[in-house]
Amino acid sequence: MDAALLRSLTPSVLAVLVRRGADFAAAEDAVQDALVEAVRGWPADPVRDPKGWLVTVAWRRFLDATRSDTARRRREHLVDEEPAPGPAPAVDDTLQLYFLCAHPLLTPSSAVALTLRAVGGLTTRQIARAYLVPEATMAQRISRAKRTVSGVRFDRPGDVATVLRVLYLVFNEGYSGDVDLAAEAIRLTRQLAASIDHPEVAGLLALMLLHHARRAARTAPDGSLVPLAEQDRGRWDTGAIAEGVAILQAALARDRLGEFQAQAAIAALHADAPTAEETDWVQIVEWYDELAGLTDSPVVRLNRAVAVGEADGPRAGLAALAALDAALPRYTAVAAYLHERDGDPATAARLYAEAARKAPDLAERDHLMRQAARLNARRSR
Repeated sequence: MDAALLRSLTPSVLAVLVRRGADFAAAEDAVQDALVEAVRGWPADPVRDPKGWLVTVAWRRFLDATRSDTARRRREHLVDEEPAPGPAPAVDDTLQLYFLCAHPLLTPSSAVALTLRAVGGLTTRQIARAYLVPEATMAQRISRAKRTVSGVRFDRPGDVATVLRVLYLVFNEGYSGDVDLAAEAIRLTRQLAASIDHPEVAGLLALMLLHHARRAARTAPDGSLVPLAEQDRGRWDTGAIAEGVAILQAALARDRLGEFQAQAAIAALHADAPTAEETDWVQIVEWYDELAGLTDSPVVRLNRAVAVGEADGPRAGLAALAALDAALPRYTAVAAYLHERDGDPATAARLYAEAARKAPDLAERDHLMRQAARLNARRSR
């Protein structure tokens, strides 16, 4: 069973049901039922047209689930519109579905969470981690969003800013390696950039390309993480970097700065440095100041503390870090790095070990444990 094929077809099948009048929650349930049936039946009895099969089965599941008197009368009408057997048209509805999920009735954060869960294929835990909230809180938020749009026709597209936020979070999950969605996010953002003349769309596309260009160098052959300063820059995709920088420059020239353009500018400065030692940290701090003013994000201020530590020395970085909430994800790892730079290996080793216990995934945990072991071994000599 090709799980990737099922995941890629899900948004398009869901969009067909929504366009034909199904409310979003019922359509999502019907598609999930069809996917379960596909997993059970396809290995023994492969189908020629996977999308057409899923549309047909999901539509029937939707009709079967509509049991009230009013729904039964409507069902008699909808049966006549059931997709005819045969190959389904090869239409990519994913981006349209992103806009439909960003419904005006929903707050931006709820719309993003709903889209990530229903269309992006992320788990509730992954979405909660991206939003820095407990999993139970995110589950309630998604449930409320479904209730809000239950029975509502999805005929009023949401705003671009919400869709951009969804694409950004999908890309970040794909880039982390937890779910391989980075290339899909780039593809959809290219589609959006081709259809909308918007500097922040261009900024997000540039940011994705610049980050994706470094992907091959982010892990060693054994799967361990390679920090940016230690990456083999010869493995970076120079074509993607050049494209990202060109897109970013054109966006910045329009003088309508947004958060994705600012993030892309930081990524471009990293990509432009021939070596880690030649990174222009002073400019990076300036861009983080711009970004903090645009977003007031604690994660941005955490990253800024690292940049300050590189530009003005580790003591300055620790001072910037002290102003932040120690409960922030990766706060302890940043503190460990800055203490090591400041010549305090004992404190750094202890903090690296503590950060490893809080790490969100196995690769990051192993990396932090190796850092702690390296410093402890050096001290024992």
